[in-house]
Amino acid sequence: MDPIPLTNGSSDALQAEGSTSNGSAAPTTSTGFDPELFRNYLLALLPPVIGASPEDLETLFDDEFDARVSRFASEAGAVLYVVKTKEEMEDDSPPLYAYHLTSQLAYHSSNVTTLALIKRGPILDPLTPLATQLHFLNLFAGDETPYESLHALVSHGVKPWFDAFVGSRGGGKEGDTKLGIPMTKKKFAELELSLLHLQQNVEIPETHLIIHNVIQRAVQQAHEAGVRPNISHLPPALLTDSTFLNTLHSHVNSWIKSIQAVTKLTRDVSSGTASQEINFWLSLERALENIEAQLRTEEVNMVMDCLRNAKRFHATVSFIADTGLKDATDLVHKYNQLMKDFPLNELLSATDLDKIQEGLNLIFGHVNRKLKLSPYPIRRALPLVEAISRDFNDVLLHILTSHRLLYTPYDTFERLMNQTSLIFKTWDDHIKEFTSMARELTRKRVEKFIPIKIVPAHAKLMNRTQYLREWRKQHEQLAVMTGPTRGLSAAGGAGGGAGVAMDIGGVDMEEEVKEAYEIVKRIDVLDVSVEGSEIWTAAETAYNERVSRVENQIIARLRDRLGTARNANEMFRVFSKFNALFVRPKIRGAIQEYQTQLIDSVKEDIKHLHDKFKTQYRYSEAFHMSQMRDLPPIAGAIIWARQIERQLVAYMKRVEDVLGKGWELYAEGQKLQAESAAFRKKLDTRAVFEAWLHDINRRNMGVDGRLFEIVKVRVATTGQSAIAAPASSGNTITSGQFQLAVNFDPQIITLFKEVRNLLWLNFQVPHAITNMAKDAKRVYPHAVSLMETVRTYGQMLDLVEKNRAVEWLVAEYRNEAQRMISRGMNIRWDYFINQYDTARYNSSGSGSGGSSGVADNRHVQFVREFASVVSVLQDKTNSVIDLYKDVILRNVEELATCAYTSEAFSELLGKIQGAIDKLNLEGYANLEHWVSELDKRIEGILLQRLTQIIHVWCTEFDRTDDGDTTTTTSGAAAAALGARDERALGSVGKRRGVGVAAGVGAGAGGVGLSADKRMKDEKFMEHHMVIKPIVHEIRIQNQVIFLDPPIEYARATWIRQLHDWLGVVCRLRRIQSSRYEIGLQMQGTVVSETNYTSLLTRFPDNTILERPFALIETKIQHLTAYVSKWLQFQSLWDLESEYVFSRLGDSLASWQALLTSIKKARSTFDTSETCKSFGVSAIVDYEQVQSRVNAKYDAWQKDVTSRFGVKLGNAMKEMHAQILKARNELEHHSIEGLMGGAPARR
Repeated sequence: MDPIPLTNGSSDALQAEGSTSNGSAAPTTSTGFDPELFRNYLLALLPPVIGASPEDLETLFDDEFDARVSRFASEAGAVLYVVKTKEEMEDDSPPLYAYHLTSQLAYHSSNVTTLALIKRGPILDPLTPLATQLHFLNLFAGDETPYESLHALVSHGVKPWFDAFVGSRGGGKEGDTKLGIPMTKKKFAELELSLLHLQQNVEIPETHLIIHNVIQRAVQQAHEAGVRPNISHLPPALLTDSTFLNTLHSHVNSWIKSIQAVTKLTRDVSSGTASQEINFWLSLERALENIEAQLRTEEVNMVMDCLRNAKRFHATVSFIADTGLKDATDLVHKYNQLMKDFPLNELLSATDLDKIQEGLNLIFGHVNRKLKLSPYPIRRALPLVEAISRDFNDVLLHILTSHRLLYTPYDTFERLMNQTSLIFKTWDDHIKEFTSMARELTRKRVEKFIPIKIVPAHAKLMNRTQYLREWRKQHEQLAVMTGPTRGLSAAGGAGGGAGVAMDIGGVDMEEEVKEAYEIVKRIDVLDVSVEGSEIWTAAETAYNERVSRVENQIIARLRDRLGTARNANEMFRVFSKFNALFVRPKIRGAIQEYQTQLIDSVKEDIKHLHDKFKTQYRYSEAFHMSQMRDLPPIAGAIIWARQIERQLVAYMKRVEDVLGKGWELYAEGQKLQAESAAFRKKLDTRAVFEAWLHDINRRNMGVDGRLFEIVKVRVATTGQSAIAAPASSGNTITSGQFQLAVNFDPQIITLFKEVRNLLWLNFQVPHAITNMAKDAKRVYPHAVSLMETVRTYGQMLDLVEKNRAVEWLVAEYRNEAQRMISRGMNIRWDYFINQYDTARYNSSGSGSGGSSGVADNRHVQFVREFASVVSVLQDKTNSVIDLYKDVILRNVEELATCAYTSEAFSELLGKIQGAIDKLNLEGYANLEHWVSELDKRIEGILLQRLTQIIHVWCTEFDRTDDGDTTTTTSGAAAAALGARDERALGSVGKRRGVGVAAGVGAGAGGVGLSADKRMKDEKFMEHHMVIKPIVHEIRIQNQVIFLDPPIEYARATWIRQLHDWLGVVCRLRRIQSSRYEIGLQMQGTVVSETNYTSLLTRFPDNTILERPFALIETKIQHLTAYVSKWLQFQSLWDLESEYVFSRLGDSLASWQALLTSIKKARSTFDTSETCKSFGVSAIVDYEQVQSRVNAKYDAWQKDVTSRFGVKLGNAMKEMHAQILKARNELEHHSIEGLMGGAPARR
C-alpha cells in the first residue's frame, strides 16, 4: 500500500469530498453538525487509505453512527477510530475484513490497521471542509508488533517534522534553550530509543509452576479458616496415596526443568547491541526473582511437605541444587552490579556531538568503576565494548549525516570535524584505560588468558572523517584562490578588467571548482560500506579530473605572475600568496625555473646578516633586551649569534622549500652554499665559550666567609643599599661611618646564570665550574633574600628617623631585627653549602643523618626568620606611619581649629581612639607610654581652647553691644534691646531668659539668634559666641514689689552657661591605651581620669579662670544696686501717711527735704523707657510696675504736697501773725529808744 501523508487535503478524493461536503452543507445551519457530511468524508477517505471498498464500509454506518458522530463533532478532545479487523477462517478461503467505528481503542491480534481521526479544533464546523479540520493517523498492527509501527511513526514522522519546524524559525541556540527546544529534542530521542529497545529485548520465558488442584483447594480452605496451611488440611488417605504422590513428584520434576530453562539461559554478547546485553541480564534477574517468589508460596511448601512426609527425599533434598537457582541468582545479581544504571541511553539519545562525548565519559566511567566490583567476565566485557562501539558508530553517523557536512559552510564543517576528532580521541583514551584495567583484572581473577583487544566498529568512519577533513581543506584552499574576491581573480582584476576569471582556454575556474565540488556533494560521503567506498572513489576521481584543468590554469597564471615580478621580494610575495596550493604536486613542479632570482635574493639577505653581525653584540638592540630579560652577557652573545645562524638556516630552507631538494647541486647553489658555510663558521660560539672558561679559571670566585660584613662608607650615601650599624641613626650616612652589608660577590650570581644558560645551550661546562655555580645557586636565593632584607631594614630605619613620633611603637620590632643581625654575624656561607650536601647524601640515611640535617637547617631558617622579622618591621612601620599621619596627627591638629562643639571634639577623639585601638589590637609595644605622650599633646591643645573660650566668653559677657566692650549705658542697652526685642524678649514673653544662645553638649554649642543670619554660612567657633540676655521683670502683686526671676537665678544661669562651655572640653572622654586589656579592666583599684576636667587646674595663670567669676559678681552687684532702687518703692504701699506725717512733724525743712528727694527719685521710673540693660547679659524690665509706681508716687507726692501746703500755709499765717505782732510792737517803740539802746548793745 502506498503511504499516505499525514497532512490532510492532499488527495483528489479529499478534494472531491470537500466539494461534496460544501455542496451538501449549504442547507444546514451552524448550530448543528450533519452526520451525513462525516459519512461522505469517510467514504472518500477510507478506500484509498485502508484498502476498503465502499460496500465493505457499510458496517461502519450502524444505528449508533449518527449519535457517535454528533458527540465527536461537539465534544472537545473526542477522537474516533476506524478499526479494520481480520476474521478467522477455517479453510484457505480469501480473508474477510470487518470495519468498526469506535471512540475507545482495544488492541487485538486480529487488528490489521487502525485509523485515528483527530480534530484540530474543539468542535467541527459544518461550513468548513473536513479536510482542513481533521488529522488522520494510520496505526498498523497485524503481523508487526506496535513497537515497529510506533518507532517508524516517531522517527520518520513526528520527530523530523518538529526538527524541520524548529530549523525554519532560524532561532539562535540561546533562544532555543529558553524555549526548552533542546529538552524536547532529547525527549523525542529517548522515546525513539525506548521503542527501539522494546523491539530488541530478548524474551525471557515466563515460568509458571504447576500446582495440584487438591493442594490449591487445601490452601484456599486454610486461608478461609484463617490458619496457616499445612499437610493436616489434606485428607490423610492422600498422604499415602502413591498415585497422588507420583503426580506431585512429576510436578516437581517439571518445575526443575522449567526453572533450568531460565537458569541455564544465555546469549551471545557479540551479536546484537549493547542494550540487548544489558536488558538480558536485567530481565533475567527479574525472571529469577519471580521464580523465587513462586517457590516461597504456601502451595509449593505444602507440596514439599507432602513429599517429605512420604519419605521421598530424593525429590526434595536436591531440588534447589538441581534447579541451579541459587547459583544463577547470585551470578546474575553480581553481573547486574555492572548492568544496573548503565548510562548507555545518554549515548543513544544524544542529539549533538557534545552529548556523545558526555555519554562516552559516563559509559566508560561506569564500566571502569563497576567492572572492578562485578565478576562480569572480561571475555564478555570485550564484545560488550565492541557493541558499544557499534552503537557509538550509529549515533555519530546519524548526527553527522543530519548536518549534511558538505553543504555546511567551511567554518561549521571544521568545527564539527574538530569535535569529531575530539570524540574519537576521547574514545581512544577510554579504551587505553579500559584495556589496562582489563589486563589487571585478568591477572587478579586468574582467568584464562585472552588477548585484550578491541576492534572498534567506528574505525572506518574515523578514517573517512579524517580523510574528508583533509580533502575539504585542500578544496577550500583551491576555492579561495579561485574565488571572486581573493586569490587569482582578485589579483588579476587589478589590471585585467572583467574577464579575470577566464583564461585562454575559456575555463571559468570558480565555476569549474564549484561543479567539481557538486559531484562529491551529491553522494553520501560517510557511507563506509563497500558500495559506499566505491561510490566515494568514483566521485573523487571525477572531482580530480575537473580540478586538474583548474590547476593548469593556476600554473599558467602563477608563471605569468612570477615572470612579471620585478625582484625577488615580489616573487616571495607571490609564493606566500599561493603557498596554500603548493601542497598539490602539479603546482609545486611548475615553479622550479626561478632558482637564479631566488638565489640572488637570498644572497642579499645573507649580506644583511653579515652587516648585522659586524655591528657586534654589545652595540645591538639584542644586548639591551637581554639585560631586560636577565640574560648574562656571555650567554646573551651566544644566543644572539645563534639567532643569526637560525636566520641563515631559514633563508637556506626557504630556497629549498620553494625550489625543491638538491638545489645546492647547481653552480650558483654551490657558491651560495659555500658562502653560507663560511659565514656559519664565523658564527661559531665555541671561541667565546672557551674565553669565558679561561677567565673563570684564573679568578677565585668561591662562596665563603661570613654572611655579613662591616664596611666603611667613603662617600655620603643614603641608607638604601646598606644600613648603618644599629647604634647609629640618621637619614644620611656620611663619610667615615660604618655600614652593614651582605658579604656576597655579585659576579657569583652572574656565574651561575651563565652556567645555567650555557647548559641550556648544550655547552659542556667543566665540573669544577659547575660545582662552583651550583654552590652559588644554592646560596643565591638566600643571598638575594639577605640583600633585599638588609636594604629594606635600612629603609625602615630612615623612615622611622623621619617619623620620630612612632619610634616608641616600632622599637620592639627594630630590636628584634637587631637581635637577628647579631645572631647572623657568626654564620658563614659554608654552612649553607654543606647543609645542602649533607641533605643530599643523608636524605635516605639513618636517624643521625636526619638530625644533622635538622641542625644545619637552622642556618636556612635564620635567613627566613630574618626576612620575616624585617618584613614584619616593614609592615608595622608603614602601617603605623600611615595611621599616624592620616588619622591621628590630622585629627589632633584639627582639635585646635575645629568647631567648639562636643560633637566635633568627640568625633575627632573617637577617630583617634579608634586608631589607638587598632594599634592595640595589632600588638604595638610601648603603647601606654606613647598614648600618654599623645594625651599630653592633646591636653595642651584643649587647654589653649579652654583659655580662648574663657577669654571670648568674658569678652562677650562684658560687651554692651556687638563689638563694644565699654561700660553699660542706658542708651546702649535700649538700642540693644530694641534691636533684638522681637527675637529675644518676644520669644520668652518678656518674662524669663534662656541663657547663652548655644547648645554645648546637652545645652551649649548653638548659634546666637542675633547672629544667626550673619553666621549661617560660617563654621561655628568660639569667637562667634552670642549670649542671650536674661530678662528680669520688676513686678507688683498684692501691693508687693519683687524681681522675677531673682538675682540669684542670673548668677546660677551665668555660672551654668560658663560650665557648659567649659564642659565641652572638660567632659570629653580621654583617649586610652588599654581598652582591650582585660587584666586592667578586671582590676577595680586602678583609677584613672576618664575626662579632661583636670585641665581647669592647669592654667598657667589662675586669673584666667577667676576672671569670668569676678565679672559675674561685678554684674550681680550692679544689678543688685539697680534693683534695690526699685524695691525701695515698696515703701509707697507699706508706709502709712499719718505715720510719715507724724514723723515729719511740723519741720518745714524735713518736708522740703522729702519733696526734693521725691522729685529726684522720679528719675528712676518717670521715663519713656520700660527697661534697663546691663550689657548683653541682663535686662531689667519694669514696664509692668512703672505705671503703678508712678501713680502711687503721684498720689504720695500729691498728698505730701497738699499736706506741705497746709503746713506751709499755717506756718505762713503764724509767721505773718508774728510779723504783724512784731511790727506792731516795733511801731510802738520809739526810734530814740532804739537808737539809744544801740550802742549799749554794741
